[in-house]
Amino acid sequence: MDHLTATLKKIERQNYRAYQQIKGEYDFKDFTLHIDHVQGDSHASASRVRAIRPWSVTGLEDLREASASYQVAARDFIARQFAFYAKQENDIDIALTGQTVLDSTAVLFTEEGIEIRFRVNLPAEGRTILGKRAINMLTFHLPKFIRKSTLERELDMEKLHQHCQVIEDQDAIRRQLKDKGLIAFVANGSILPRFAGNSDLPMRDAVDFVAPESLQVTLNAPHKGQVTGLGIPKGITLIVGGGFHGKSTLLNAVERSIYNHIPGDGREYVVTDRDAVKIKAEDGRCVHNLNLSNYINHLPMGKDTANFSTQDASGSTSQAAWLQESIEAGASAMLIDEDTSATNFLIRDERMQALVSKGDEPITPLVDRIGQLSESLDISSIIVMGGSGDYLDVADTVIQMHDYQAQDLTQKAQEVIVQHPTQRVNESESELATFKPRSCSRLALQKTLADGKYRITAKGTDTLRFGKEFIDIQALEQLESGSEVNAIGWLMMQIAQLPGWSNVPAKEMADALQGDWYKTMPVQGDIAKPRVVDAMATLNRLRKAQFKG
Repeated sequence: MDHLTATLKKIERQNYRAYQQIKGEYDFKDFTLHIDHVQGDSHASASRVRAIRPWSVTGLEDLREASASYQVAARDFIARQFAFYAKQENDIDIALTGQTVLDSTAVLFTEEGIEIRFRVNLPAEGRTILGKRAINMLTFHLPKFIRKSTLERELDMEKLHQHCQVIEDQDAIRRQLKDKGLIAFVANGSILPRFAGNSDLPMRDAVDFVAPESLQVTLNAPHKGQVTGLGIPKGITLIVGGGFHGKSTLLNAVERSIYNHIPGDGREYVVTDRDAVKIKAEDGRCVHNLNLSNYINHLPMGKDTANFSTQDASGSTSQAAWLQESIEAGASAMLIDEDTSATNFLIRDERMQALVSKGDEPITPLVDRIGQLSESLDISSIIVMGGSGDYLDVADTVIQMHDYQAQDLTQKAQEVIVQHPTQRVNESESELATFKPRSCSRLALQKTLADGKYRITAKGTDTLRFGKEFIDIQALEQLESGSEVNAIGWLMMQIAQLPGWSNVPAKEMADALQGDWYKTMPVQGDIAKPRVVDAMATLNRLRKAQFKG
């Protein structure tokens, strides 16, 4: 610490680049401070700093013996505590993950101890170093934040244990879904509506969710005990109802619950299979050498859909592509909202079939393939549907949302089918075909990186800078944090490092995310473990990517 203080005194009022002299390791007696990267100027990305506190001085050694779920939650809790203490210093920032708990590098448990990774904006006046201000921040305030967030007697241990137990419960419930034949579970008493469109906080005075008795299941949580709620079964589920009654609210809760939620969120006991993917129309996106023949064929001018590429996909083509890419990446279920879908991809009604013959329509609508997806590939679907009753013919379960409460309308839907039989014709001309995964060119990724000086940076959850390219990922609504996006960028870089082609990039990514996955990532705190399906969705949106079947 004395050496850091002396250096900062020496560079007081010097040009900002003199801050480079403080890069290195410093002994603070009960923890070690590592300044890994020093920003080039006051407007550059903040400096990357780590603190490692030996287990022996924390009183938290028992956490090392806890389950993997418990440890992830404990690391998240410590990161949130550090952020709470650091609020008084605007120049110190740690990456957090909102209402969810992710496997993040902001805090790590290692053999050496508890490691906290964060960023520091080194103080300056213009381009002039404020060394005394930096001394006060780095040697007086920062040590307090580090010690208080990693010391048993300074932490609210009851809250820490509650935080970890709630996360452990969610993982335990999620593990039961498959054996129970479920794709998702929504506990009674959950608060599903959010405070506002730009806020993920629970809505005040919202109606508690209660499942219809016919769809109630009871699962076991190690800490809460038996939890009863709505079990959404595998197969095809429709969510119907009038406008403003909560259809999309239920779907949004399901799609967000691929992650675990913190206590007080309202969705603590809402869980969804990790590989459920929300897809929608995405005009203008790129598609690379993808076999879309299950959904689109006999295009004008004889264009091939078995090896389809475009830099400007239509709404229906983009949604069909996302579906096929998700299957390739290992998705277990499709989550679809009618409001954000291409109508002609979802359905073609009997009148349109009469007006435009099948020979003049290249799209096989999803309604005619969705049953095959379930039966042949074991891929479930949850669809918010308000405008097409033709989906009743293929639905296994129908849930109506009324005043934000769920009702089981499956039996009534069967009666409606009998009373009002459809006149439309199934337009699937063949059985659902399966295709081997495409290979990805490592060289194309290498060139994109090299042309952009190997820069990999997330801009929130909207954009990933990958070398020269800025990948638009706004449509990937299930991404929770820019930390996941950073990790996806580094996964793609790992694929780029070898010669030739990556034959099954999804498997390569999955392998890289096993065990101590973070050890193959850069030493920084804004990285979180992503899903393979999201990583592959990002790779598919890289316009200069190259694939082959």
